[in-house]
Amino acid sequence: MPLFFCVASVSVFTFVSIAVWTEARRKERETYYKAESLRRIAEMPGEGARQVIEMLQGEERTRRASAMGKEIKRLEGMKLGGLINVAVGVALLFFLYGMHPERPVYLVGLIPGLIGVALLVYAMVLAPKPSAASAEPMD
Repeated sequence: MPLFFCVASVSVFTFVSIAVWTEARRKERETYYKAESLRRIAEMPGEGARQVIEMLQGEERTRRASAMGKEIKRLEGMKLGGLINVAVGVALLFFLYGMHPERPVYLVGLIPGLIGVALLVYAMVLAPKPSAASAEPMD
């Protein structure tokens, strides 16, 4: 039985490493082909090159706006997670105090509560704020 777990864990980690490697290679190829296309377009004279460059700039603006939206969503998720942890901590404090008021086991509720406070402090104070300027293209 332990041999099965060893083989399974080696197989899983091998699969994950190959999947990560192939994804990195795909992104590298995409970047290379895009750079090569931009080089060829820049060398072309005429109206077609200008239209293609404007289209690529529009795609870049869309990509940056999407990235900013994801960052905002991530910060909102951290705020929600922090509030939920604080609520669980407070509920645990009251629940454990009601079960054993003579012993300080209710202080266990401070663990999720303080984790929630840390998440809230990071999301509201320390996390870098996504700015509208980062969504604008840099020409």
